Amino acid sequence: MTIENISCNKSFGGWHKQYTHRSEVNRCTMRFAIYLPPQCSNGTKVPVVYWLSGLTCSDENFMQKAGAQRVAAELGVAIVAPDTSPRGDDVADDDNYDLGKGAGFYVNATQSPWTTHYHMYDYVVKELPAIIEENFPVSDKRAIAGHSMGGHGALSIALKNPGMFASASAFSPITNPVNCPWGQKAFTAYLGDDKSAWEAHDTVCLINASKAHTPMLVDQGLDDNFLAEQLKPEALQHAAEANQYPLTLRQHEGYDHSYYFIASFIDDHLRFHAGHF
Repeated sequence: MTIENISCNKSFGGWHKQYTHRSEVNRCTMRFAIYLPPQCSNGTKVPVVYWLSGLTCSDENFMQKAGAQRVAAELGVAIVAPDTSPRGDDVADDDNYDLGKGAGFYVNATQSPWTTHYHMYDYVVKELPAIIEENFPVSDKRAIAGHSMGGHGALSIALKNPGMFASASAFSPITNPVNCPWGQKAFTAYLGDDKSAWEAHDTVCLINASKAHTPMLVDQGLDDNFLAEQLKPEALQHAAEANQYPLTLRQHEGYDHSYYFIASFIDDHLRFHAGHF
C-alpha cells in the first residue's frame, strides 16, 4: 500500500512523521503519525505502542501534548497514533461531538449511514499494523494504549485479540460503555439495538468472559468531570477482582481528563509496556 509522508520533525534523536494513505477498510483517506526512536537509524527493529485517542481528537493531540518522545527514545520504542475516525466530505457525520467524525469508537459500524466508512476496529487491528510493519523498521512486538474513548478502544481491542498485544494501558477509559451515555449513544448508532453486539466491545463485559490475560495498567484522575457518569472505573475494578484479571488501577487526587494528566504519567505507561515486550 502506498503511503505519503506529509510532515517530518526530529525529536530526541528520532523522528516524528505523519502519513496519509487510502484506507481499504474505511474507504477514505486516513492519516496516522509515527514516532521512530533513534535506534531505528541503524535498521534495528523496535517494538510499537499503538496509541488511540479520545473524542474530538486526531493523531496530533497525543503526539504534540503528551511528551512521550523522550522516554520512547530512551526505551527504543516506536509510537503509532492513528486518527479517531474516517474523514472526508462524503463521510457521514453528526452535529454533536460524541458521534461521527472524531468519534469512531473503534468498532465496525453495521448500521446506515455509518457502515460505509466507519470500520475503525478493522483499521486498528488489521490494516494499520500491516502498513506499519511493511513500511517501517518495527518488530512484531506490540502494545496498545489510549485515552477516554481511546482507552475503551485500547482495552477492548486487547481483550478481543489475545496474543496480539503484550500489554494494554489507558488513561480515563470508558470502561463500561454499555452502561454510560457516550457508549449507549455511539453503540446504538453504529451497532444497532442488539445489546450482545455492544457487549462484544465493552471492557467490563469482555473481562467477565475472558480466559486470556493481557496485563493492564489504568490511570484515572479523581477530579475528572466525566468520572461518575461516563468512565466508571469501579466497574472495571470489580470485574478484574472477580475474575483475577491482571489489572493495575491507579486513582489520582486532583487530576482531571486533560493532557496535563496524561503528560504526568505517560512515562510510567511506556515503561510498563517496555517491561512486557
